[in-house]
Amino acid sequence: MKHYIWKLFTNFVEALSNTHTFHAHFSLLFTIGVTAAATLLASLYHRINPTGTANISLIYILAIILISNHTDKYRYGILAAISSVFFINYLYTYPFHEFNFTMTGYPFTFLVMYFISILTSAATFHEKDQAQRIKEGEKLLMEAEKEKLRANLLRAVSHDLRTPLTSMIGASSSYLDNESFLPAEDKRELVTQIYEDANWLLHMVENLLSITRITEGGTNVLKKSPEAVEEILFDAISTVKKRYPDLQVHVRIPDEFLVAPMDPLLIKQVILNLLENSYYHAHSIKPVECVLDNGEDHILIHVRDFGNGIPPEKLDSIFDAAPSAPTSAADTRKGMGIGLSICKAIINAHGGEIRAQNHPDGAEFYFTLPKEDKP
Repeated sequence: MKHYIWKLFTNFVEALSNTHTFHAHFSLLFTIGVTAAATLLASLYHRINPTGTANISLIYILAIILISNHTDKYRYGILAAISSVFFINYLYTYPFHEFNFTMTGYPFTFLVMYFISILTSAATFHEKDQAQRIKEGEKLLMEAEKEKLRANLLRAVSHDLRTPLTSMIGASSSYLDNESFLPAEDKRELVTQIYEDANWLLHMVENLLSITRITEGGTNVLKKSPEAVEEILFDAISTVKKRYPDLQVHVRIPDEFLVAPMDPLLIKQVILNLLENSYYHAHSIKPVECVLDNGEDHILIHVRDFGNGIPPEKLDSIFDAAPSAPTSAADTRKGMGIGLSICKAIINAHGGEIRAQNHPDGAEFYFTLPKEDKP
């Protein structure tokens, strides 16, 4: 029995000495350190209570559990168990400082500690394996979502760019071909049309740049900082009113001063997109409402219009960036898919949610921002 244990011990030491990876070195050092700490603690306890060998065994069992939970191979827990048996036998069992494996009940002690290490290691590695699988599944899901977003954006960009570009080409061609015959009013109308379409294309480029900031290098990269949500909201409203002077917006904010971690430029882009969407597609008969609400662990921003509403069949897919049949002349010139899909990508990257719904007098978009970063 003694020869078998010693051979097993030397085999483990030899196997460990041939390991060259960083994790293996860390695991070996961790095993040695925890075993040494357990031995020191057991020695102090033995001085206080020389007859408490059973409690010393518990100290080493705790060390075995710690080693099994923080190392990446079964061998370290087994090595710690075998070492513990030797230490207990040599240091804390009479006759002291001598090996004696013939004592009654000692083989049972060895087997108990050995199987404890095996079972603890198995449970630990099973848990680690499950966690790794879950992590890999989440990564694959994230990659699938990114691929879906890219495909939808490509379709939406090809759809949304074609119409304003065709319009700009047609208007500029008409101006150049008929410049000497067109009255000043018609010339101004053509130039205004070109200006509006060029402005729309600029906004599309801003949206696409926003997406590149989110998925820079293939991972979500957000430059978050604590920001006053009220200031971002008013900044977005001020910008959109410069672009569309006839857009009327009413704002309601709570008395509390609300702060949330965010990328301010991206959140401003979300609000701009939602307001712009209301301007082009809702045909609101009343001023658009922007409402800031204070939730328990998140902040809500509502953009509510009083116009046509959203067709019920589009509510579930309105953020998917898939081009659909236009419902009006404005929709023909200004597709809304890409802007809303980018809103969804930005809010998801912040850990929030964005939704669309109808109310009796129109449509409402709202999104949430967590008050604190989620780990």
